[in-house]
Amino acid sequence: MSRRAEISRKSGETSVDVKLEIDGSGRYEVSIPDAFTKHMVESLAKYAQFDLILKAQGDIDHHIVEDAAIALGACLRKAMGETPVERVAHAFVPMDDALVMAAVDIIDRPYIEVRDMGNRDLIDEMHLHFLRSFVMESRICLHVWVLSGKEGHHITEAAFKALGLSLRHALEPRSGGVSTKGRVDWRGL
Repeated sequence: MSRRAEISRKSGETSVDVKLEIDGSGRYEVSIPDAFTKHMVESLAKYAQFDLILKAQGDIDHHIVEDAAIALGACLRKAMGETPVERVAHAFVPMDDALVMAAVDIIDRPYIEVRDMGNRDLIDEMHLHFLRSFVMESRICLHVWVLSGKEGHHITEAAFKALGLSLRHALEPRSGGVSTKGRVDWRGL
């Protein structure tokens, strides 16, 4: 079983190339001009144990981050193939002052909710946009709850690590599907 895919996304604003192997060991080679976003994508790959090569360039950080997230989401969706998976998983990640929980459902109902239980709004808009774009294109359901934290860097990094751990567990192969509806086929949509 090989769950891998490649995606190229080119526009007048950006150029993004992604190679992803779901059943990897957490090796990555990420090239994104924004150093913090690069670090977040590397953390996601490491904690998900994806082997990932992602190269993104373009005009402005917002476009690059958005298109990198879209291409990564599309590549994940393509790499999942037909293998039945655990489907639902969650993870808590503490990082210094931050404690963040991420929960995923690998199903064709894209939805994202990011809730800061302290009303601090410390995950910056660019990284919220990354998460939204990734979720919409991969067609997964993601909930991120910031349970505590003061430092935006720690909160954002804990969120990406928790997402990685959740994906790692939700994408574990299983002998049959996990749905009362039987098989849910979204590849033809």
